[in-house]
Amino acid sequence: MQLTRSEIVEELKKILITSDEKNRALVERCTEDWELTTDFGFTSIGILYIVIAVEETFGIRFENVSMSDFRTLGNVVDYIEEKLQ
Repeated sequence: MQLTRSEIVEELKKILITSDEKNRALVERCTEDWELTTDFGFTSIGILYIVIAVEETFGIRFENVSMSDFRTLGNVVDYIEEKLQ
């Protein structure tokens, strides 16, 4: 699957909105430097849901990584881009 960085961000935003609908306005205006736990307020369970949804959406697996590797939305985008190459 060949996607541009902006397409990956848009797909991630859809996942983030699905995981927490009440934060729709927040997610829609987010940037890649936003932190998953601090700026979005996701808990470890919320992040686990996001990981599963990302794996299904993009057809990738998170392997040999920890959640601390993904502090920002941009970190997640970087990882997805690398896995899709």
